[in-house]
Amino acid sequence: MAIDLLNHKLDRAFDHIDANGNGVVEREDLLGLGARLLVGFGESPTSVTGNRLVGSFDGIWSTLSRALDRDGDSGIARTDFRGGMTAAFVTGDRYEPVFRPATVAVAQLCDGDGDGLIRPGEFRTMLSAFGTAYDDVDAAFDRLDREGRGALTVEELIRAAEDYYRSSDPNAAGNWLYGPL
Repeated sequence: MAIDLLNHKLDRAFDHIDANGNGVVEREDLLGLGARLLVGFGESPTSVTGNRLVGSFDGIWSTLSRALDRDGDSGIARTDFRGGMTAAFVTGDRYEPVFRPATVAVAQLCDGDGDGLIRPGEFRTMLSAFGTAYDDVDAAFDRLDREGRGALTVEELIRAAEDYYRSSDPNAAGNWLYGPL
């Protein structure tokens, strides 16, 4: 069950990145996701925040390519993506030094006013960049907002991403990061 859940979540992540739907994730696809996030929030890629996000997404790509013994230019099919993500970030030791900084960069981008909170509109902008269905955003937000405050903390969003990519618990709140599984 845990492997099926993980594969399902990684398949959804693959689909978020493979925006053109050609069945292969390439470096440009991952950087395109970063660009969609930056455009959604009106952030320049040359700003400190934008540069951090782009650099962290590029780091994910490099680490994923190395985990698969790729040169970094070749595309990655779905089954290889699952294997590479698992080896590098799920069971491997690259989550903290590589993937977590990317989740921090995304969460900080969502918190444009720097108050430590991500409100429903900011969350919607983020999920729109990931391609989440509009009708799924509110349900995702409500599941992650466990305190019922009407806002997520930056740390809650970072923890939700870790749950999504690393937890085998079918009841983990982070499984709702991109809407219902």
